[in-house]
Order: sequence, then structure tokens, then C-alpha cells
Amino acid sequence: MVAVQSTVGTPEVIGVARAMSHFGEHAQGWVALSALGALAFRKRRRDWVLVGVGAVLAHAAAIAIKLVVRRQRPNHPAVAVNVDTPSSLSFPSAHATSTTAAAMLLSRATRSPLPLVVIPAMAVSRLVLGVHYPTDVLAGTAVGAAVAKTVAHFASPQKETRQ
Repeated sequence: MVAVQSTVGTPEVIGVARAMSHFGEHAQGWVALSALGALAFRKRRRDWVLVGVGAVLAHAAAIAIKLVVRRQRPNHPAVAVNVDTPSSLSFPSAHATSTTAAAMLLSRATRSPLPLVVIPAMAVSRLVLGVHYPTDVLAGTAVGAAVAKTVAHFASPQKETRQ
């Protein structure tokens, strides 16, 4: 974390990381984007709604895991904490979890891989802000990916099998 902060932790990067943090707080930014997409793209409304559903489910999964694991956030004099957090629990990163789920489902909704670039950006931002260990964001991306795949699977039309 110290290496990440000392390498890329410029004031500009910290500002962007804070903005990303506020956007991702409790998956609110993803839910808002999902709603806007559902309103704007009526033919793909269901896919856009799934972006918000996936983000909320992923966030809930991260909170449930946090309550079981109870890992405390980084607390070391060499690590600067650059944003406030709603809790002291760290594992997994709820921001990385909801962002991964939302970005994967957004990629599905837009038929473009471009939304996936926010996944590593959000993960690194949590390190830049000094609020997560690397394993927190890695676990968050794994949980978020699992949630997105599950949501996409259950949302896809099931083909009837003949017996």
C-alpha cells in the first residue's frame, strides 16, 4: 500500500479516487446509472436494471462477509487514509465488489468490454485512499464477479430441454 501511495498517490489521483469512492458508496452511483440507462435505453431496459440489481446484491454480499470476517482497515503510520469510511471493517472491499458486478453487467447491457476498465481503477483507488489491503480488493473483485455471473445466469432466458 505504501508503494502504491508513493508511486501514484498524487493530489490529482487522490482526488479522482475520492470521487470514485463517493460514486461507489453503498453502490449508489451504480444504482443511479442503472436507472438512467433503463430510462434512456428502453429496448435494453432489463439489462440496465440488472446493473443496479447486481451492484446492490454484490454490496450486500460484501457487507455480509465483512460482518463474518471482521478484518479491521489498515492502520499504519506509513499509510495515509485519504477518505472517510462508513465502517472500520475492511474485508472484502464493498466498492471493489459492487463495481465489479456492476461493470460486468454494464458490459453485458452495452455489449462492450469498455465498462470493465473501471474494475482495476476502483481496486487501485481503494489502495491509494489507504482504506483497504490488496487482498480486500482482490476478494471483492472475485465476489463481485461471482455475483454478476449469477445474476446474468438467472436473468438469461432459460431454454427448454426436451426429454
